Amino acid sequence: MTEEQSNKVAETESTPSNPSPAPQPKEDVAEEKTVIPQPSPPDNKPAADQAKALVTLEKTSEVAEEKPLEGSVDRDAVLARVATEKRLSLIKAWEESAKSRAENKSHKKLSVIAAWENRKKALAEAELRKIEEQLEKKKAEHAEKLKNKIATIHQEAEEKRAFIEARRGEDFLKAEETAAKYRATGTAPKKLFRFF
Repeated sequence: MTEEQSNKVAETESTPSNPSPAPQPKEDVAEEKTVIPQPSPPDNKPAADQAKALVTLEKTSEVAEEKPLEGSVDRDAVLARVATEKRLSLIKAWEESAKSRAENKSHKKLSVIAAWENRKKALAEAELRKIEEQLEKKKAEHAEKLKNKIATIHQEAEEKRAFIEARRGEDFLKAEETAAKYRATGTAPKKLFRFF
């Protein structure tokens, strides 16, 4: 038997005997079954070995065709369920990824805002310390000026007191001299009281 004849025999024997059409597989589940032809045996092998080889091919093809006929509906349902589960798991993974990206994005923005807030607070506190230092410096300068002013006022007051004391001393001396003169001359002062 040649290779073509053996293929034709295998095809005619592998077709089912019932005339009902086989269910068509779905378009997205395309499955091709390829029959790998047995290499042609050398001429020295007996014909019984060749027939045996054909029988094994027939059995495997019959078994392969019987299973899809019985469970093709179940298989399609299982494949549809697997496709649905795959789609749902992809959607869930995408959702988690999107949530993670949104979380990371908001966390990044919040950290940028916190850094901006800390920087602005630090600048404001530095400015406040600078103003406080300037105010302390001005306060110290004003306090020094006021102390100097108080010291100047005290010095002027002491000078005025000293001047008045000196004047009083002069007036006492003048009064004593005038009284001594009046005593020496025996005359009385013309004005006893200046108030009159």
